[in-house]
Amino acid sequence: MTSTLEQSATPDLSGAFPTVAWRTRDWAERTPDRVAMRDKDFGIWRERTCAQLWDEVLTAAHALLALGVEPGDVTSIHSEDRPEWVIFDFATVAINGISTGLYPTNPIAETQYLLNDAGSVVHLAEDQEQVDKIIEPGRDAYPTIRKIVYCEPRGVRTIDDDRLMYWDDFMELGEEHRRDNGGAVERLMLDAEPDQVMTLIYTSGTTGPPKGAMLTHRNIEFAVEMVLNSPDRFKGDQGEGIRDEKLTYLPLCHIAERLFSSVSMAYNGPILNFAESIETVQENLREVQPTIFFAVPRIWERIHAGILIKLRDATWIKRMFSGLGLKLAAYIGRKRVENGGDFTLGARLAYMVGNPLVFRALKERVGLRHCRYASSGAAAIAPEVLEFFMGLGIPVYELYGMTENTACATTNFDGRVKVGTVGEPYPEIGLRIDEETGEIQTKHDAVFPGYWNKPEATRDTFTEDGWLRTGDVGVWVDGTHVKIVDRIKHIIITSGGKNISPSELENSLKTSPYIKEAMAIGDGRKYVTALIAIEYDVVGDWALRRQIPYTTYRDLAEKPEVIELIQGVVNQTNEKFAHVEQIKKFRMIPKELDHEDGELTATQKLKRSAMEKMFGDLVESMYS
Repeated sequence: MTSTLEQSATPDLSGAFPTVAWRTRDWAERTPDRVAMRDKDFGIWRERTCAQLWDEVLTAAHALLALGVEPGDVTSIHSEDRPEWVIFDFATVAINGISTGLYPTNPIAETQYLLNDAGSVVHLAEDQEQVDKIIEPGRDAYPTIRKIVYCEPRGVRTIDDDRLMYWDDFMELGEEHRRDNGGAVERLMLDAEPDQVMTLIYTSGTTGPPKGAMLTHRNIEFAVEMVLNSPDRFKGDQGEGIRDEKLTYLPLCHIAERLFSSVSMAYNGPILNFAESIETVQENLREVQPTIFFAVPRIWERIHAGILIKLRDATWIKRMFSGLGLKLAAYIGRKRVENGGDFTLGARLAYMVGNPLVFRALKERVGLRHCRYASSGAAAIAPEVLEFFMGLGIPVYELYGMTENTACATTNFDGRVKVGTVGEPYPEIGLRIDEETGEIQTKHDAVFPGYWNKPEATRDTFTEDGWLRTGDVGVWVDGTHVKIVDRIKHIIITSGGKNISPSELENSLKTSPYIKEAMAIGDGRKYVTALIAIEYDVVGDWALRRQIPYTTYRDLAEKPEVIELIQGVVNQTNEKFAHVEQIKKFRMIPKELDHEDGELTATQKLKRSAMEKMFGDLVESMYS
């Protein structure tokens, strides 16, 4: 194998701008034998050291050069999280290219739109499923793509298309180019500039076609300093000889996962552990026991529901102990919420009793026993869920940001937590709330320069004095913390003129383990209603225990007993809200919601307009 650093042909990079590729190389120089990443193959966790990782990044970068990729060209990645995702991404950065990632669930139509909008020249596809999305529409459907590199050969080798190249062949091409052109990649790294576009992150497209947000090296660096390294937060190591562990499982094309995973690894050096799939997250959590864990609300809600179900299904002795433990956790969580997230004396004593009896084993089982920092972002989360985890001794901090400001806006700092808010603005950033509209606006070095090839959309997203319009309505709490009310476009204004935030109703409903999705309706109507989707496995288990037979999701959702069960959840939610905000009627959604059917975005957010159109008969039945 070629020498990792190729000292004889490599220019001095000490003065180069420290991109994620530069930092990966720096780790390889300083700590070559440190573990950088792990992934699971045939049930065994495989390790990559810092030196091995840089060697592969460098080889992949040479392969891109051999394929004619030039600075400023776009490459694309359509894959689940895996080491090749990061290697290909960092290799693109190393040669001053621009990478963009797609969600594995993107159907053909969205894939075609995204890749053509970006103008991708080399595409990394994980397997036959993703390759087919490029091959099936025909060569003319993707006029800019010159090469399709694939990771999994099964089912692909028989496809006759000269654009296809297996990953191993791609890396072999890189080795050949590297032998003949030593130092070519490093010379390009010397040309990196802070304001170069590093990546395109496409928005979820809830209100129209997705837009490619251009993020620069400067954006990423500033976000790292604020989001990952700001005071009262965490850095790469816990102490001498102790490494932080992270589980990578959310799509890396999402800015939050990218920041907390691969970018964090490049800057701060935690070990990345790749989950086998989104379905095995719980099992992989137990194996890895990460010290730092980022999750979207849906994951926290799933873990929360899973804990309650497991405890309910336990033996009567375990139920007795767990019942005591949950009462202690409720007390601890309540006291911590009242005390800015810190333990009071009483809560500390209760935790000393509950931890050895119940909490420690419970946290071990869900995979968060060693977690010293956890966060929730990308959408609103019910305060009850955060309070629950606080009671177990798992510190979950809600934070807020968006693609266009590199996920950098606010966070709840240690000891200053206000549950129900997204925290305080990071130090050294500009954040204001418009007095007329209530819109949150930001201004700092992590704010993007604009949308790819969309100057009009870029102009519309900034105020006249240069502040980013987030599109989120917020209010100040105690003059320090920000509470998100909702998206401006989602606010319900009833026919009586009352403004209602649907997300607060929806999040309250989703604290129930029986409800997977909820959508409040009422804009221009006399009262508020809701469409509700059940958590199929949980409600199915509930039905079987009561000997209620069912055949399909729709059959189960329409059972009178299930409707009565959900009515109870709705009644509990209504008790928390004023009369005018309460849900007067609801209907059960007759199918599981799906991205490919157009009801959800790739980030699993409801497409409200599509939902109202698709289930219009159900909506109208609540107002007729």
